[in-house]
Amino acid sequence: MALHEMDEVDRRLLNRIQEDFPLEAEPYRALGAALGLSEAETLGRIDGLRQARVIRQISAIFDTRALGYQSTLVAMQFAPERLEEAARQISDHPGVSHNYARQHTYNLWFTLAVPPGQDVAAAAQRLGERTGALQTRVLPTLRLFKIGVRLDVAGERSPETQEAQRIYGAEDARRGQRTPLDPRDIAFIRVLQRDLPHVPRPFDGYAAELGVPLAEVFAWCTGMTAGGKMRRFSAVLRHQNAGFVSNAMGVWQVPSERVDEVGAQMASFAAVSHCYLRPVYPDFPYNVYTMVHGRTREECVRTLDAIAQRTGITQRQALWSSKEFKKERVRYFEEEPDSAGAAPAGAPGGPVGTKAG
Repeated sequence: MALHEMDEVDRRLLNRIQEDFPLEAEPYRALGAALGLSEAETLGRIDGLRQARVIRQISAIFDTRALGYQSTLVAMQFAPERLEEAARQISDHPGVSHNYARQHTYNLWFTLAVPPGQDVAAAAQRLGERTGALQTRVLPTLRLFKIGVRLDVAGERSPETQEAQRIYGAEDARRGQRTPLDPRDIAFIRVLQRDLPHVPRPFDGYAAELGVPLAEVFAWCTGMTAGGKMRRFSAVLRHQNAGFVSNAMGVWQVPSERVDEVGAQMASFAAVSHCYLRPVYPDFPYNVYTMVHGRTREECVRTLDAIAQRTGITQRQALWSSKEFKKERVRYFEEEPDSAGAAPAGAPGGPVGTKAG
């Protein structure tokens, strides 16, 4: 299904389920009621969008750091003839979720996450050594201003639109880490991170698998969202199939005394899906990163130009993606059993029940 084959209702539906998928026993009935559709028509439209590979997944979206994982962006430089093979090897790592070739001296950029107790910087360096990287730059998040891809499929705003956005910062990270996860939490995460079954009552199977009442599944999601460990339950789209064929990583050289002010301004742009403060290197002095998606390259440039005009920051580069090697969500707490055959810590041995943990 090409973008021009979607009608206005499809586009409105996609916008809606990226924001907030109903945590209700009959979510498609609730979605349909909000859009003037029957439950059957809503299910049919979402099925068509799944079959067309526009919808990648509908699931819980968790905060990696709040779950105790370490994560980082990594930039590597490879000889051009080594790039494809190196990218393949890096994509094989279970903690690599996004892996792109970009038009820059650092020609491979990927995100890496490792479970609690592991060192993400050391893991990145090992990957660089194993694949023959000429340079490796580990770029962890120092401050998170915004995260959340919500593609405006319905065309309800221009690339220059600014809007009130929640700014995710140090307080959110602390809030998400105050209460450690117990085995019951881990069991819920393993289930709710999976793609939602495409049936009228999709959450019933989750409740049965976990051995809890349906209301308890929704209550757990509400509590995890309030505690900062779960961001939302929503759809994730395949950008290109949804019509957003261009993306740029805008990197900016922001004076240290203006980082908080400028980060908030950049995060307020609706077309910016991610905004981070990251460390600098002598050969890469850019400290604030903004991810921008657009239907065309020109649309991305318009957004970056609007950001520059709004903030007064002119020292920037746009790193355009030239190939997607991997893009999927991190699968949390699904490490393979160790050599002795023991299950990983927190593995459930059956239904968790209401008393577990």
